[in-house]
Amino acid sequence: QVQLEESGGGSVQAGGSLRLSCVASGHGSPNYYMAWFRQALGKERERVAHFSENDRANYAEFVQGRFTISRDSARATTYLQMNSLKPEDTAVYYCAAGGASGTAYFRPFFWGQGTQVTVSS
Repeated sequence: QVQLEESGGGSVQAGGSLRLSCVASGHGSPNYYMAWFRQALGKERERVAHFSENDRANYAEFVQGRFTISRDSARATTYLQMNSLKPEDTAVYYCAAGGASGTAYFRPFFWGQGTQVTVSS
């Protein structure tokens, strides 16, 4: 079982930045690829960014060039740096651990509890 704990959410004005963190723990946690998803009120959960083979970082088109996924293996922590935030980025952001293949496929096996990001205009 893998436990994931997110932090770093909050409220920011449009154009601002936030950095989310996700700490992974539990048996086997280093063996999974990591990803960030988000879910806005009344909408389906959607993938934001994920790691795949050879540590490749992959992004949804709507965050390309604004968000950066990174990780610190020594701290078992995955980050999501979010710049140039827009009101439409408002959502609960979730960290996930799972399997990945290529630029668009990620299968989540474990989820964090989520952290709220609110962007005001």
